[in-house]
Amino acid sequence: MSALDGLEVRRTTTAQQLADGLSERIMAGAFGPGDRLRESAIAAELGVARNTIREAVRILELTGLVRYEVNRGAVVIAPTPEKIEALYTARERLETAALARTPRPEQLDAITKAFDDLVEAARTGGAIVDRDLAFHQAIVALLDSTRLDEFFAALTKELRFYLTVLSRTETPDEVVAEHRAILDAIRLGDRDGAVAEIRAHVDVSVARLKAMLDR
Repeated sequence: MSALDGLEVRRTTTAQQLADGLSERIMAGAFGPGDRLRESAIAAELGVARNTIREAVRILELTGLVRYEVNRGAVVIAPTPEKIEALYTARERLETAALARTPRPEQLDAITKAFDDLVEAARTGGAIVDRDLAFHQAIVALLDSTRLDEFFAALTKELRFYLTVLSRTETPDEVVAEHRAILDAIRLGDRDGAVAEIRAHVDVSVARLKAMLDR
């Protein structure tokens, strides 16, 4: 690898780190739906090259958190009912397909551990959204496909945005209860029940998000 290749790797790594940081700020509400991401202002604030910020914003565009608009540049996504439906339909299709399979012991252990981590986060006020997504990632892993694992991981970038919004309307106990129902059905070997619980979980989330948009 040449010296230039090394520089490219470091620049890409920096852009990814900046993208992660900007993503966290979006999740925290520092940038609202429809807000512009002014590359020059962000570059000046963080003391990095504008080109690196541009690369970071492109990464966010790929995750669905940002889109480019004519004459405005990069803006934070503004949720619509159609976008919510499309995202959650993709999630539901993956998870219901996964729950139609019987988990191997190690897969059931992984789902159980993810649930236990969620319970702990709810108890301590930890990163409950991350633990929520990890639980569902463990379910998708039942499909035994690294490509589908990667696809769902990409979805979680945008899902994290919506789950963060939902976390402001749900109590930790409600989140735990919904996920406990899913886990109980999986443990009982009730595949139809587990699929039904996932569908109900998704339907409730979509309904809450749409109600928030209406307001």
